[in-house]
Amino acid sequence: LTENGPRLLVVAEQAKIFSHRGGNVTLPCKFYHEHTSSTAGSGTHKIRVKWTKLTSDYLKEVDVFVAMGHHRKSYGNYQGRVFLRESSENDASLVITNLILEDYGRYKCEVIEGLEDDTAVVALNLEGVVFPYSPRLGRYNLNFHEAQRACLDQDSVIASFDQLYDAWRSGLDWCNAGWLSDGSVQYPITKPREPCGGKNTVPGVRNYGFWDKDKSRYDVFCFTSNFNGRFYYLIHPTKLTYDEAVQACLKDGAQIAKVGQIFAAWKLLGYDRCDAGWLADGSVRYPISRPRKRCSPNEAAVRFVGFPDKKHKLYGVYCFRGYN
Repeated sequence: LTENGPRLLVVAEQAKIFSHRGGNVTLPCKFYHEHTSSTAGSGTHKIRVKWTKLTSDYLKEVDVFVAMGHHRKSYGNYQGRVFLRESSENDASLVITNLILEDYGRYKCEVIEGLEDDTAVVALNLEGVVFPYSPRLGRYNLNFHEAQRACLDQDSVIASFDQLYDAWRSGLDWCNAGWLSDGSVQYPITKPREPCGGKNTVPGVRNYGFWDKDKSRYDVFCFTSNFNGRFYYLIHPTKLTYDEAVQACLKDGAQIAKVGQIFAAWKLLGYDRCDAGWLADGSVRYPISRPRKRCSPNEAAVRFVGFPDKKHKLYGVYCFRGYN
């Protein structure tokens, strides 16, 4: 049947697309018939376009969008945010609006016509920052599900291996092992040393392998991107307990900031402030993008003071006011 007829080809002009949270993006996909001069629609069958998202488990795919004739359907949290560009007869490109952190990943464009079908894969990368996270209880206290929740609570998502690898290439060095989105446990080392796999090992992302998601406990690597709002240090006449800090932000028409927000402000906006301040999880941190004496002299970093006593220790506070 297909030998004489036109063979269907599906092509993505770009294999990788870059954007950020809150942005709009077009994932390119076009289809052609190999043996005809016309670009599309030369078969008698209706054309069906299906977009799915690939997961780290290669047997599972997440439905995103399906189109056939006038029928259109989007799924899950893509509802109301996805449509086909259809700039020409053979354009099956997918537009995703108001990107969220979970949109990061690889997408498959499948075009089906009668007995023929073909696919192309496009990767959607988000600009952002990866940060290691451990809770108040200290290191190695999160199973996989708690790790996922911990990232969500900090305005972020659990990082993928690719995101951690990119962060390592940009200089992230962290000696505590953390969960990643595929269920593996890894950590990035740029300066090999004895406690972190040994002094004579090569730099790289160290892999502990896959562990029991319910019983095993590690830290987690989270990923966040641009936010729609204002992150700031609240100028206040006195230092505050944790509860006073929460109230002070509310009184200013804002909320106490989350860990993901301080990392995004530091990495993506170059935010720099040498004042330690409370954050929503009860930790105290401050962001330094220009290293100097007394303020992270050797490296640009979000400095971590710890999880002080919420009732008796006094600090400043970082607030976040979202834009609607």
